[in-house]
Amino acid sequence: MSLILDIHALQSLPPSNINRDDTGAPKSAVFGGVPRHRVSSQSWKRAIRRDFEHTLGKEQVGYRTKHAASLVADRVQELTEASGEKWERERAEAAASNLFAGAGIKLTEPVQKEGEDEEKKGAETGYLLFLSPGQIESAARTLIETDGKKPTKKDAKALLDDSHSIDIAMFGRMVADSPDFNVDASVQVAHAIGIHESEPEFDYYTAVDDVVEDREETGAGMIGTMQMISSTLYRFATVDLSSLAENLGDENAAVEATTAFVNAFITSLPSGKQNSYAHNTVPELVYVAVRESRSLSLVNAFEDPVRAEDGSSRRQAGAQRLAAEAKALAEDYGFAPVESFVIGLGDLPEAFSEIAARTTLPQLADQIRAALRPQEQA
Repeated sequence: MSLILDIHALQSLPPSNINRDDTGAPKSAVFGGVPRHRVSSQSWKRAIRRDFEHTLGKEQVGYRTKHAASLVADRVQELTEASGEKWERERAEAAASNLFAGAGIKLTEPVQKEGEDEEKKGAETGYLLFLSPGQIESAARTLIETDGKKPTKKDAKALLDDSHSIDIAMFGRMVADSPDFNVDASVQVAHAIGIHESEPEFDYYTAVDDVVEDREETGAGMIGTMQMISSTLYRFATVDLSSLAENLGDENAAVEATTAFVNAFITSLPSGKQNSYAHNTVPELVYVAVRESRSLSLVNAFEDPVRAEDGSSRRQAGAQRLAAEAKALAEDYGFAPVESFVIGLGDLPEAFSEIAARTTLPQLADQIRAALRPQEQA
């Protein structure tokens, strides 16, 4: 039976704008009939991928780019230069184009914009394509061995659909031109949503011209506004261990990837307008549940927006709501986790005392490993 790991978090943000819409306003959504602060799943997944680069190393993280062919051509040139017979750029790019042609992935020549370097740019895919460092390396070496020959679809699939990086295995890959190369996501990340009603505010600011000030003249050198919002967010993500093991090709690798994901989920943070607001918080409460049934979001605990009562903070009320929802699903529907853990500041974890073991972030990785490898405990 497949194991599912659900991770829930409450995280309070001060006035900030970490994820904005096309007008520059903080993203929002209506839930429970009231407007809430929202941070998109794409924004937080990007932050998690950046966290992987620092904690796991760039070699474990894929490239999401329109310039995949150029990356292959770059590696072909590096390898041939190391062997003493460097291929010219045109030859390397032609070989990379043959690879993608064999895979059925269309490449187009980029439009040269006025004022750009006249040097010819490499062909691009029509969309952002996920490739892992391992796939780029295998493709480059094979192209060199075959003198840039166009591979068959089967050979191209062997090169580009194996050795997935951790982020491709988790978040999936869609190849519009050639669905054979699609990778089903094994991790789902929900849009973070405020547990209470909130709307953006305008931050009116002025900037002083230092020279004008030195002359003892009055007046601002610049005037403007930015939108900001503060909220306590409910965050949720889930990992399907069987799917992740299939994508990575190894069960132990899937367990290690899951522990890395949980750590990144907790510690990562989208960086929008960070220099303006320094919104550097971490979740005040994290609840992790390992299940043998199905994934369960607890977002409906906040369908009725939280309104803190006198003597109680909003995040305390949020922790109590979250624990009550988890208990109800276990008692009324039978969705009890096989293992569960809670991390929290102060007395926030007390609401989970009956349903989860209290722990700390440094301890959590080993506890997750033990929960996901029950056969090793026999």
